[in-house]
Amino acid sequence: MTWSPESWKNFPIKQQPTYPDQDVLGGVRAKLESMPPLVFEDEIVKLRKGLAEVAEGRGFLLQGGDCAESFSEFSEEHIQQMVQVMLQMAVTLTYAGQCHVLKIGRMAGQFAKPRSADMEEIDGVSLPSYRGDSVNGIEFTAEARVPDPQRLLDSYHQSAVTMNLLRALTRGGFASLRNVKEWNLAAMAGGPLGEKYGEMAERIHESLDFIEACGLPIEAFASLQGTALYTSHEALLLDYEEAMLREHEGKWYDLSAHFLWIGERTRQLDHAHVEFLRGVENPIGVKVGPAATADDVSALMDKLDPDKEPGKLVFITRVGAEGAYEKLKSLFERVELSGRKVVWVCDPMHGNTVKASSGLKTRKFESVVSEIQAFFKAHKAVGTWPGGVHLEMTGRNVTECTGGAYALSDEDLLECYDTQCDPRLNAAQSLEVAFLVAEELKNLRG
Repeated sequence: MTWSPESWKNFPIKQQPTYPDQDVLGGVRAKLESMPPLVFEDEIVKLRKGLAEVAEGRGFLLQGGDCAESFSEFSEEHIQQMVQVMLQMAVTLTYAGQCHVLKIGRMAGQFAKPRSADMEEIDGVSLPSYRGDSVNGIEFTAEARVPDPQRLLDSYHQSAVTMNLLRALTRGGFASLRNVKEWNLAAMAGGPLGEKYGEMAERIHESLDFIEACGLPIEAFASLQGTALYTSHEALLLDYEEAMLREHEGKWYDLSAHFLWIGERTRQLDHAHVEFLRGVENPIGVKVGPAATADDVSALMDKLDPDKEPGKLVFITRVGAEGAYEKLKSLFERVELSGRKVVWVCDPMHGNTVKASSGLKTRKFESVVSEIQAFFKAHKAVGTWPGGVHLEMTGRNVTECTGGAYALSDEDLLECYDTQCDPRLNAAQSLEVAFLVAEELKNLRG
C-alpha cells in the first residue's frame, strides 16, 4: 500500500485519547503544522550515521530520561540535572568502557504514555486513566481526566524551550571535558560512587593537561568542548506526530524529535503506528517484550526497513530479568541469520516492575543489572554487538527503585517518590549502571 502522511488513518489504532471536540483538535493540528520544527533534517541524518556505526560495533547508544515529562516539574534545574548525569554516564562509558557513546535523551517530547487500562478506579470511583500531560491531568478528578487537545500545544512549547536549553548546555561550554569534575552531583558527594567517579575525572584532567603541555590547546578540539545530545519520545499520539511532519527533498521527516520509537503495546504490523512510522526518515525504535517471537522481529524489519538502510532500525528489548538470556539469544540469532545490521538496545526497566510492600510500583536494581548482564551474555554467545541501554532515569536524588550502592529499601521509597508514572533510577543508580556496563564492554572486547 502506498504510504502518505495520512495513510495511518486507514488502519486500526490503539492507545489514543478520545477527544470530545474534533473541531478543537483540528484547530490545534493546524497550528502545529504552521509551527517551526523542533529539530532539523540534517541532525536526523547525522544521528542515522551514528546509529549505523553502532550497528557495526563501533559505538554504543546511551538513551535515558524521565518515564514521562511533566508540565509541573519543568525547570532549568531539572533539565540541567538530567544532562549532567547523562554526561557523567557517557564519559564513564567512553573512558572506562573504551567506546564512543551516542547520547539520546527521553526529553523534549516524552509527554504521552500508553496505559494497561482505559479506566482507573480509586475508592469505588472510576475515571479515564492518566495518559500523560499532553493528553490529560494527573489529578484524579473528572474534569482533569478529560482529554484536551490544547495540551498538545503546551507540549510543543515546553519541548521548544527544552530544546533551546539542551543546545545551550551541550554546545555552550557546560559539556566541555574541562568540566568533568564539576559534573559530580551533590547526591553522590562523599559516597562510594562519588569517589569512584572523582578518581576517573582526575585521570581525565591529567590527560587533558598532558595534551595541552604538548602544545595542543583543548579549545582546538570541538569534540572535547561540547557534545551532541539527541532527543526522543514514543511516537504515540499520531495527530501530533503527523502535524510535525515536514517534507524535504521528497522525503518526510517527523521533526518533533530526532529518534522515535513504537511501544510494545502498539507495534502490531497491521496497525496505525507501524504504518505511520514506516514512511518517515527518522531512525525508528521498536520495543520488544517477552511475548515477541523471532517471526515478529523479522516481520517488523521487513515492514519498517525494507531497503535495509544502515542506522534506520533499533530494537529495544524489554523482556524482564527472568529467562532473559534464552529469549534474547533466539532473537539475536534470527536477525544475524538474516544478514541485517540493526541496533540492539537493552531496556532493563519495563520488564522488571514490581509492587513494594507499600503498594508503590518499584524496580529492583539487581533485576535491572541481571537483565543487562543477560543482554551482553546473549550477544557474546551469538557473536553480535550489544548496541546500547535505554533507561528510565533522572538526575535527581529520588527514591523510586530499590537497591544499588546506597541500598535503598522498600521503606526508603516513601522519602522521595515523585514519578509521574513509572519508577526511575536516581542519579547514583544511573551512574552505577554506567560503570557496570563499562565493565561489560571491556570484558566483551577482551
